[in-house]
Amino acid sequence: MSRIAVLALGTFAVGTDAFILAGFLPDTAAELGVDTAAAGLAVSVFAAAYAVLSPVLAAVTAPLPRRALLIGALVVLAAANLGSAAAPNLAVLLGTRVLAAAGAAAYTPNAGAVAAALAPPELRARALATVVGGLTVATALGVPLGNLVGRVLGWRSALALVAGLCVVAAVGLAAVLTPARQSASNGEAVAALSGAPRVPVRARFAVLRRPGVATVLPLTVLGMAAAYVVYAYSVPALAQVGIGSAATSWVLALYGVGAVLGNTASGYATDRWGATRVLICGYAAMAVALGALGLLAATDRVAPVLVGVLAAVWGASAWCQTPAQQHRLIAAAPAEASLVVALNASCIYLGIGAGTLLGGFAVGHGGVLYAAGAALAVIALLFAAGTTRKA
Repeated sequence: MSRIAVLALGTFAVGTDAFILAGFLPDTAAELGVDTAAAGLAVSVFAAAYAVLSPVLAAVTAPLPRRALLIGALVVLAAANLGSAAAPNLAVLLGTRVLAAAGAAAYTPNAGAVAAALAPPELRARALATVVGGLTVATALGVPLGNLVGRVLGWRSALALVAGLCVVAAVGLAAVLTPARQSASNGEAVAALSGAPRVPVRARFAVLRRPGVATVLPLTVLGMAAAYVVYAYSVPALAQVGIGSAATSWVLALYGVGAVLGNTASGYATDRWGATRVLICGYAAMAVALGALGLLAATDRVAPVLVGVLAAVWGASAWCQTPAQQHRLIAAAPAEASLVVALNASCIYLGIGAGTLLGGFAVGHGGVLYAAGAALAVIALLFAAGTTRKA
């Protein structure tokens, strides 16, 4: 099995864990005795902790062998999910989500950096898209399946299954990232798998002063916030456009299929035409999709087929941005690939957290919720048009 494919299996586990709670926030809230907005803090706390921990862990763990680091991160993530599954109240749930964020923050950026090192330069965006594809496939399969499991067995069982998936991914990495395979790799891959020399944290973060890095990261925050204003509250938001609980999993699956297609197409398009066109097209599509959903909510129109199509476009536009953004960052700072990918991942989750908090104020008002997402997508589009050519 390809090493990049196994790395993607790990990001699938991470993505399922990160996004699965969005599929049954109302049920979680009811069982813990809080309202839906309060339960949404589980998503926000995970995102905020990831945003803080990702670049710090990338710098601190840089000298560690990637094999041990990646496997250890998945083991931590598995333990955290078991803790979340057993949480008796919201406080414990939030604490275990912070621990889960630590495992995810240690895994995802390093998986991306290792994948980039394993691939030839002309195929780097596609390798990144494959690893990020684990996250997008999680939205296509992990979240809808989690929603179904949550409805049948309860949200605790769904989180326990995620823990098992993390263990499977860890075993897979232990099998494919062996010393023998490392020795058969090219020199750049061997260096990436061996870790980096110890460098003071302050010196590592000097990369933020590079214009090519500083102009990329805010766009990631804006783009993910635009997508997550609505996605974090997808169950009540879809109810506002006439999608009942029985059909929610199918619409989330269409979002996920769009996310997979958008992510994959982004890798090929970035390699061929560059990041600028991919990003501008993606944000324009997101603004149109969310704006149209908002119009349906505001006018009480029930059009399930149209909602499904718009959900797929929304998913594609949300996840087409990540390979393009990562490609730009690695091109701007190739010697600090793991750190800049970690910074981008940090900004992804900062955007998720910000979008979730903003969505919490508008949940229950579908038209307003969708309008907020569309407005942020337009801001991201304008920012991309004004900065991508400078990066």
